[in-house]
Amino acid sequence: MDLGALQNNVNTTLDNLYQGSLEQERARSLPNGNAFPLSERGDKADVLAGSDMKRSQPLLIHMNRKLKEEEPRASSLPSIPNPFPELCSPSNSPILSSPTAGQGPQREGGSHVVKVFSEDGTCRSVEVTAGATARHVCEMLVQKTHALHDDSWSLVELHQHLALERCLEDHESVVEVQSTWPVGGDCKFFFRKNFAKYELFKSSPQSLFPEVMVSSCLDANKGMSHSELIQNFLNSGSCPEIQGFLHLKEAGRKVWKRFYFSLRRSGLYYSTKGTSKDPRHLQYFADLNESNIYYITQGKKYYGTPTEYSFCIKPYKVRSGTKGLKLFCSEEEQSRTCWMAAFRLFKYGVQLYRNYQQSQSGHSQLAWIGTTPLRSVSDNTLVAMDFSGCTGRVIENPTEALTAALEEAQAWRKKTSHRYSLPTPCQSSPLSTAIHRTQPWFHGRISREDSQRLIIQQGLVDGVFLVRDSQRNPKGFVLSLCHLQKVKHYLILPSEEEGRLYFTMDDGQTRFTDLIQLVEFHQINRGILPCKLRHYCTCVAL
Repeated sequence: MDLGALQNNVNTTLDNLYQGSLEQERARSLPNGNAFPLSERGDKADVLAGSDMKRSQPLLIHMNRKLKEEEPRASSLPSIPNPFPELCSPSNSPILSSPTAGQGPQREGGSHVVKVFSEDGTCRSVEVTAGATARHVCEMLVQKTHALHDDSWSLVELHQHLALERCLEDHESVVEVQSTWPVGGDCKFFFRKNFAKYELFKSSPQSLFPEVMVSSCLDANKGMSHSELIQNFLNSGSCPEIQGFLHLKEAGRKVWKRFYFSLRRSGLYYSTKGTSKDPRHLQYFADLNESNIYYITQGKKYYGTPTEYSFCIKPYKVRSGTKGLKLFCSEEEQSRTCWMAAFRLFKYGVQLYRNYQQSQSGHSQLAWIGTTPLRSVSDNTLVAMDFSGCTGRVIENPTEALTAALEEAQAWRKKTSHRYSLPTPCQSSPLSTAIHRTQPWFHGRISREDSQRLIIQQGLVDGVFLVRDSQRNPKGFVLSLCHLQKVKHYLILPSEEEGRLYFTMDDGQTRFTDLIQLVEFHQINRGILPCKLRHYCTCVAL
């Protein structure tokens, strides 16, 4: 046998074996596991066969090993934080986040800055979370301003360019409301009291829902009286129909027309034929669930309203401008209050009553505030004690306990009698003429229009009041009081008799040493006023 021919056969066999193993490694190195095309295989084999490359150094196998060595190194590197979480979800972004990011609970949005204004023009920036509600923000501001906590504090949304404002419900998200504002607009949040927020659950139904405006659309409620119908509505959520005439401004025109409207759970309708409620004559007008209702603060100036009692339904999709606003005007304040209260009840339903219950139960002071809710004190928790001896003892005899209470009351009456007695000429009269200026219900030299505006903003509820300086009488004062949704003004005049200074509202028949005594008296007794003084208007500096 020729040795040269045998060596050539061996070389050819080795070349074929090497090329076959090379193609297997290339097919295994593909990410999808597919082999190269046949034409590409041939080209690659020819190139490798004709090269002077050593058979013991297959480059593709070497590169594959290098990639396998770098995989654990790459997985040990920290994940790159996502700078735009709202544009790229971590669960859908394997590059910007680690594979284990979606296993834990999704973190709520980061902190947001909300700027809140007060009536005196001061403002405060509050950092809140994405889920912070209006109640949380109010409690935070009450704590920061050291104000007296009650359920009347509210966050008010104001659109100055549209002259619209509304009180946010306690469960509404402040960040979500702020996100609906136009960029660069003049929308603001105001922190103020609103005594009418839950008045529909406190006062009698007849005062809020007039009988002429309420009718039932359910056959089961046909035989109910007006009071039973309203009470059933508040308790069970079965909705009666609110009806009445309203002035409506036509879209794109300055003309106001009078229509007969009906408010139901399904929406707001108006009749195209008088007061007919026939389905053929009822025209669907607005959706409750996709809109918010606002007060119009300057209706005649901005929209030419026929009366001052105007309001607006603003759909969610309307961000800026007057296009899309549904403007209404009622004949009186009671009618406007009824429409707006019914709108809130129809939209939020039982959630509104839950907000009221939460504000009354004291559960609003959550753990994040760090304050302990005040315990309620009733007569059953009070225990009569006797501290006359070295150690105190509990008085168990009811007669002895009553005697001790009367003696203590008499002692306190003697201690405080000098404050309620008329001052003598030697006493300092400037104190009685200036002590009221430290009270939260005194507002100094504000005009009659400003006092009315302040009372309207804080709720047209019976007993809402403030005291101010008189503009006509330099030495007098004025008590501005709300009764039956109207603001009335009572003149307080100082008078001096035998060197003694006192204040009176009824030509001296009832005299008071100072304005504090006058206010405290009418908080307990009605006197010449139509109602007692219940809530005072106040402004808190932020």
